[in-house]
Amino acid sequence: MADMLLRLRALIVKELLSVLKDPSSRVILFLPVLLQSLLFGYVATYDLTNVPYAVLDLSRSPTSAALLARLDGTGFFSRVKTLHSEAEIAPAIDLQEVLMVVQIGPRFEQQLLAGEATPVQLILDARNSTTAATAAATIGSVVDAFNDEQSLQRGGAEPALTVQTRAWFNPNLETRWYFMPALIATLSMLQTLLLCALSVAREREQGTFDQLLVTPLSPTEIMIGKAIPPMLIGLVQSTLVLLVTRFWFQIPMAGSLFTLYTGLAAFMLAGVGIGLSISALSATMQQAERYTFVILMPMMLLSGLSTPVASMPRALQIATLVNPVRFGIDLVRRVYLEGVGLATVLPDIVPMLLIAAVTLPAAAWLFRHRLT
Repeated sequence: MADMLLRLRALIVKELLSVLKDPSSRVILFLPVLLQSLLFGYVATYDLTNVPYAVLDLSRSPTSAALLARLDGTGFFSRVKTLHSEAEIAPAIDLQEVLMVVQIGPRFEQQLLAGEATPVQLILDARNSTTAATAAATIGSVVDAFNDEQSLQRGGAEPALTVQTRAWFNPNLETRWYFMPALIATLSMLQTLLLCALSVAREREQGTFDQLLVTPLSPTEIMIGKAIPPMLIGLVQSTLVLLVTRFWFQIPMAGSLFTLYTGLAAFMLAGVGIGLSISALSATMQQAERYTFVILMPMMLLSGLSTPVASMPRALQIATLVNPVRFGIDLVRRVYLEGVGLATVLPDIVPMLLIAAVTLPAAAWLFRHRLT
């Protein structure tokens, strides 16, 4: 065991030196991550439709039903849940069943008919800041139209209905609060995949692969030694993005670093499994680069980085289940913005470990198969 650890240590050091000894390589590994995190933080925006929401109608009156009918008729919202008490609001938003809750008070109709100020409370899941802001604006326009209708019915009386908005997890509805935590996982995936994919292909192309085979290292030990350096570099890159997010953009982190890095380790492991499989299949570095970029774009599009997975067609939602980037982004967002613990993000960690449990043995089999 001690001899194996010494051999692995020597291989890991050799792999790190081969990647980091060139100053230009060091720049390429870390500078783009910093630049991309800054660019995304400043310029990335997006919009969504078909927002799932819940209703807590304590009035249960014809007037409140008329307001909700207007809301459902916009085509922008999809009512997926009817709540019966205020205690049901937090679980519905925390579990991401809905993106907003519309709460109507018990004296809604009486206050409105009496011409009193009649608030309708809108509770938003502002982890998805652009959707939250769009939802608030749209509901504001629905309320304005409803006020106009009520004003005509009351002979031109001043409108009394108002909207009170509360944004959870992102009180200022800033888009970068949604994007920047996701980049902690996303920006490191490209380099992790590429470094793993190039590792064996580079050895073959440089003519050092045969030298590696005559060492006391077994194929499994070689694979482990090839996997650890990209994981370490990926974690360093994630840390850089984390520092930019926390200290440059001043986005507060609600969760623990232990939970975050446990999830990131599982994420890197899944990415390394895919990268090593590509490396074992590739005869040249050019092939490895092509294979990496071919699969990388679908992984990003199906990750939930720019559009939620729930808004994708059903077939594509199923396809995301084999995409580690989807689970990595969801995990980082939940830990960073919500402050959830390790038990809560197990549904993200377990799929990433399952992906690693499939891809790593596949890479080992391919690696041994290519030796024969």
